[in-house]
Amino acid sequence: MCIMFVHAFETSLGAAAFVHAGYPFRGPIDEVQDGPVRAVQMKDMDPLDGVHWDRVTRTRLGGRGKADWLLPDDVLFVSRGTRFYAICLDAPPQGAVCGPHLFHLRVKPGSALLAGFLAWQINRAPFQRALRRAAEGSSQLSVRRPVLEALRIVVPPLADQARVVELARLARSEQRLYVRLIRNRDSMFESMAEALVSASGHS
Repeated sequence: MCIMFVHAFETSLGAAAFVHAGYPFRGPIDEVQDGPVRAVQMKDMDPLDGVHWDRVTRTRLGGRGKADWLLPDDVLFVSRGTRFYAICLDAPPQGAVCGPHLFHLRVKPGSALLAGFLAWQINRAPFQRALRRAAEGSSQLSVRRPVLEALRIVVPPLADQARVVELARLARSEQRLYVRLIRNRDSMFESMAEALVSASGHS
């Protein structure tokens, strides 16, 4: 299925969405059993599965910063490392923030932009090329907030955005299914190999 974007317009990411740094934790995020706050870090995220909320550290916030709580349709952007990518949040739990190595994006009111489409476009090749050109650092690449805000995005009509978001959702479901099939096949082969060794009398 091909969607023709006829009436799309170009703008900067910063003109269409607020971009905030994550909560300014000082040092490692201390785990607090049954803590009231969930702090999302890069290790909790996956481009395919989104945020693994069952792995997210529970903690308490210090008094040094105002919490920017995560809401549905917010976008988290991994701004450093070997891979830059974005995840659109469906239904984050109450009392969740993101750590300082993530950018917290929220579509501005009246911008005619779907958060899911923003995340999709960030993850696609044209924007990824722009990110790689703009990244800085020698040992570890990173993208600064002003640089991210200045990068250009293309905004088609909302109906076209919605179709893309739905296609992307279906594609992720297919990918997850393929991953499970591959793992099941690998497990079957491992069992066959173990059975072969057992049948030969070796262990």
